Amino acid sequence: MTINLSSDLSSDLSSDLSSKDPNWWRQAVIYQVYPRSFGDADGDGLGDLNGVTERLPHLSGLGVDALWLSPFYPSELADGGYDVADYRDVDPRLGTLDDFDALAAEAHRLGLKVIVDLVPNHSSHLHAWFQEALAAGPGSAARERYVFRDGRGAHGELPPTDWQSVFGGSAWRRVADGQWYLHLFTPEQPDFNWDHDEVRADFRTTLRFWSDRGVDGFRVDVAHALAKDLTEPLRDLGAPELSGEDALTRFAPGTHPFFDRDEVHEIYRDWRRVLDSYRPPRMAVAEAWVPSAARRALYARPEELGQAFNFAYLLAGWDAVQLREVIVDSLAGAREAGASATWVLSNHDVVRHTSRLMLPPGTDENAWLLSGGHAPRIDPAAGLRRARAATLLMLALPGSSYVYQGEELGLPEVADLPVEVLQDPIWEQTGRVRKGRDGCRVPLPWTRTGPSYGFGAGGAWLPQPESFAAYSVEAQDGVEGSTLELYRTALKLRRKLLEGETLTWSADSPDGVLDFVRHDGWRCVANLSGAAVALPAGEVLVASGPLEEDGTLGPDTTVWLG
Repeated sequence: MTINLSSDLSSDLSSDLSSKDPNWWRQAVIYQVYPRSFGDADGDGLGDLNGVTERLPHLSGLGVDALWLSPFYPSELADGGYDVADYRDVDPRLGTLDDFDALAAEAHRLGLKVIVDLVPNHSSHLHAWFQEALAAGPGSAARERYVFRDGRGAHGELPPTDWQSVFGGSAWRRVADGQWYLHLFTPEQPDFNWDHDEVRADFRTTLRFWSDRGVDGFRVDVAHALAKDLTEPLRDLGAPELSGEDALTRFAPGTHPFFDRDEVHEIYRDWRRVLDSYRPPRMAVAEAWVPSAARRALYARPEELGQAFNFAYLLAGWDAVQLREVIVDSLAGAREAGASATWVLSNHDVVRHTSRLMLPPGTDENAWLLSGGHAPRIDPAAGLRRARAATLLMLALPGSSYVYQGEELGLPEVADLPVEVLQDPIWEQTGRVRKGRDGCRVPLPWTRTGPSYGFGAGGAWLPQPESFAAYSVEAQDGVEGSTLELYRTALKLRRKLLEGETLTWSADSPDGVLDFVRHDGWRCVANLSGAAVALPAGEVLVASGPLEEDGTLGPDTTVWLG
């Protein structure tokens, strides 16, 4: 197979994918933008929508198909914007609806789709409905939109159940009149009652509001938690640790009191009817932390959201046997559901994979963060080599790849943030024993110099390390072998190569090597072992790192062969 790299890299990639195929999302590369950390147009230290718009040429030049915007709605930032006070507006610190419209228009002009985050499990406690519920008091219609209950004990002084928040502590908060409300996350994020018709109707309105503004799709936050068993008496779980998402396996599928209940799928079938009323239909992807590919596939069915994040792949270690098992399982599950597979290595909630993939198996990531990234220490060069290999492997797989901002620069986790600057509510809510997710949310470096390395005219809301200068876009732009140029090359090649949604595993690959063939015979070989291996015959189209002097494929290196 011969690929003309020079013409491929200079070709115009601004065509609108949906004009060719309304199912563009099945094989897309979608770039996650965390707006507060992407670009700061007004210089106040907080990223904003105009800052995103200014940097859209970077995404177009990178070769991605779409951008997914993490929440930009009005919020007090009790949970990084995932505490939404108004689902149909823009936080004034981040811009206006006109700014959003300008962003979407410019993205579409550049051939980029726009996906927005939707947070349906809970609102902010500042949401007008919740404020109305507090004022209305026990037994009111306003409280029915949320989950209010009387407490236990002689005076109602105990929480209604033993349910625990994902972020630590009780999932119930008492209000002044003595009742308690449910919050599976922070106390500033009261859970909606999805048995209520007004809640369902309001979210249909929100889906239409953004779809009418040209949004191409939705990422659904905590998609597995909306439906809850609220029949009286509410069930205790028997032990606090059973409230965690990892405890789903202790319950029969679909029967946990508030995670991954079967009833949740009725909600998404209703949403699909709204999304399919548009031309082209709007896509959606579920953030569903569920225990198996079979359960995940339910959210990805065509009559529901269509895709679901593949967290099994994200959580897999750098191990060929484990990764192959996850890949086979994921492709089979997607095929059975009539969906396409999804792949992700990093996002706004996890340690960046440049660092995470270097941690020894079984490492307590929180303990590593609390040590400032010193126990164990990670060799940055080795981490980057492995991350580049992991990326090239991911991009060769059939389905959609989700890329988190800064991956293309090879950014590591900022593990040594001082505790006095931490913003993630996990830190305080767990009694300062879990450091949280700030280390992957540090604002991006665009230039080698400046008060925030080009993020904005002033400083940044989280401090950037001096090492960010060398990772900046300016430092890597046009530099042969840089991580940025690797992403650009791979993404443009991917558009030429990626067809079909199947792969064929090679029968004779050495231990520790993932070797598969794709459409028209192009091949991906990833060496996850500790020794160099011979390469199969073929032209090297792109490699995550240099080959060995004798032409063999070294450890932690991936190549595509034509």
